[in-house]
Amino acid sequence: MRRLLVTASVLLALAGSLAARPAGAPPLPERLADTGGGTQLITAEAPGTDSVTGTVTWWDRRGDGWVAAGSAPARFGANGLTDGATRTQGTNTTPTGLYDLPYAFGTEAAPPGTRYPYRRAGQDAWWCQDNNASRAYNRWTEPRPADCRADEAEHLVTYPVQYARALVIGFNYHRPVRGRGAGIFLHVNGKGATAGCVSVPAAAMDRILAWADPSRSPHIAVGTASGPTAITRY
Repeated sequence: MRRLLVTASVLLALAGSLAARPAGAPPLPERLADTGGGTQLITAEAPGTDSVTGTVTWWDRRGDGWVAAGSAPARFGANGLTDGATRTQGTNTTPTGLYDLPYAFGTEAAPPGTRYPYRRAGQDAWWCQDNNASRAYNRWTEPRPADCRADEAEHLVTYPVQYARALVIGFNYHRPVRGRGAGIFLHVNGKGATAGCVSVPAAAMDRILAWADPSRSPHIAVGTASGPTAITRY
């Protein structure tokens, strides 16, 4: 009888210990306020707004949950991250928020398996960042129009490493606000921090392009681990 009582007390203590143990945190996409409504998602998370490095993870929705398909170290703007809704162009900050991914491009050919619409950047390809009256503001232009000054545009082929392959991030893209910012991409790492984009190693960029399926409406969520720009807010 005593042995049974001891055994029972041990089992109760074990059960209490298990019940007190905190449950594991759900995957990051399940903690976001919004994931864009699709079944693919990229998260780009930095420790804080003054960070220039962090992590990019790409996720698949399976049933009612999200599963990581891959992950890579990431780089952000040289001056860290800032809320995309109030960002100012030319500040070398990465805009936080949830954005779609309109299309892919590159100075090199698309990697095998790419399903995204892919534009090959040649000598006439520019990305207009001219805040004056240019109708091409925050758009690919080919050739560069007269109302987009060359010193206010990126000649894409002059960045053969970074723009070897890239995805356009839909920040300030669909209804551009002048002065908010232009030319925000997910692209290949350069020598250091970016001017506001998110970058990853070349092999990771290839893996992302082979994984991304536009029919599954992938989005990218960019944010920090906590605070007003926490990635979970978006």
